[in-house]
Amino acid sequence: MCDTLCLLGDGVTLFAKNSDRPRSEPQIVQASPGRGPGAVAHTQYLAIPDTGALSTVLSRPTWLWGAEHGINEHRVAIGNEMVFTASDPREAPPALIGMDLVRLGLERGRTAEEALEVMTTLLDAHGQGGVGDQVHRLSYWSSFLLADPTSAWILETSDRSWAARPVAGGAALSNRLTLSRDWTRASADVLPGADVDAWRHPALPTAFADVRLAAGRAFVASASGPSTSGVAACDPRAAVAALRDHGTGPWGRPGGPPESTGASSAVPAPPAPASVAADGTGWTLCLHAGETAVTNASMVALLATDPDRPARAWVALGSPCVSVYVPVPVPAASSASSSPPLPAAVGDARVWTRFAALRDAVGSDAGALTTVRAELSVLEDALWDEADGLGTDPGEWERFGARSTVAVARALDTLAAAGLGAADGASEGGR
Repeated sequence: MCDTLCLLGDGVTLFAKNSDRPRSEPQIVQASPGRGPGAVAHTQYLAIPDTGALSTVLSRPTWLWGAEHGINEHRVAIGNEMVFTASDPREAPPALIGMDLVRLGLERGRTAEEALEVMTTLLDAHGQGGVGDQVHRLSYWSSFLLADPTSAWILETSDRSWAARPVAGGAALSNRLTLSRDWTRASADVLPGADVDAWRHPALPTAFADVRLAAGRAFVASASGPSTSGVAACDPRAAVAALRDHGTGPWGRPGGPPESTGASSAVPAPPAPASVAADGTGWTLCLHAGETAVTNASMVALLATDPDRPARAWVALGSPCVSVYVPVPVPAASSASSSPPLPAAVGDARVWTRFAALRDAVGSDAGALTTVRAELSVLEDALWDEADGLGTDPGEWERFGARSTVAVARALDTLAAAGLGAADGASEGGR
């Protein structure tokens, strides 16, 4: 389960992704430096020829080699979605999984189109197969959204078959196929004019994905429309608010009105749905679907064409509603070897576990969520404002990362002292 969206603006692209995984599965963010070609690259299940790697920032479940989403030094961002087709993935032998393809596309693609070529070539050569969900032992196919500063592509797959088309203006993906006959590239087995939607599994309803897809598309439409929509195009703060949607619309925008339990002007935080149903009820962008899946990590990235305007990313561990989007540096192609380290907080599974415990403590309690946001929004606003003033100096970003890590820990300690979440080292998260 996941939701991904992008907006193509004037000289800049906005990319955003919520990664929905088993509630007990830690997901961290790591920076991987570029390297030259080697003998073999060891993916989750296969060893394949190693053509080298670009510098990347990856968000990945700790047990996986591949990534749910990420960004590379050439300002390419990719995210994937689980999709269901008539082809049964359980029958496929271990091969590449969707998260492998995300990482490989980022490690080898200097543009979204080049990443598409990398991923589809690998798919043609090695196929898909293998468990991608260790908790539920699920195997599945994937769709992908690939973006760079000037373009984006949708790629949808079923086993070795694939089809793709470029994005015009913006796009949103969820856990269902979205292409029909509008594809422009496809694997050799896809006949001209074929309807990709015909790949769908006839017995599996899509309501759980339809409502989230509609929410993602509504945000894209509002951010792409006239100024009267009230949402600025390619605004990362607006994207964060959209990714926090609990079914009533975007909320919790960094720099927006603080959630508070006090003054009459307070903005109450909309609680997470208490349950989900087959008709799509309770399935939201910030997902709380019990043992099925929850949003375990999130990322927003701003990809600019201007080389003097640094790429930016903001990453959250755990559910967006009870987390902090921490600004992180994105390596530049000209200085990838000397990029600053990421804040330690975003790469620490123990910090993820504390945010998971906070999510579980809040549940669908509107008052508890409002209390959490009153604490975390102040921190998030301060981090965003400070990062906006940083340039590209690695030392500045390294010091900012250290301060961010301390500040996140203090905020979690404050909430734990109030009975929300757990003290450092005392939480079992969703386990």
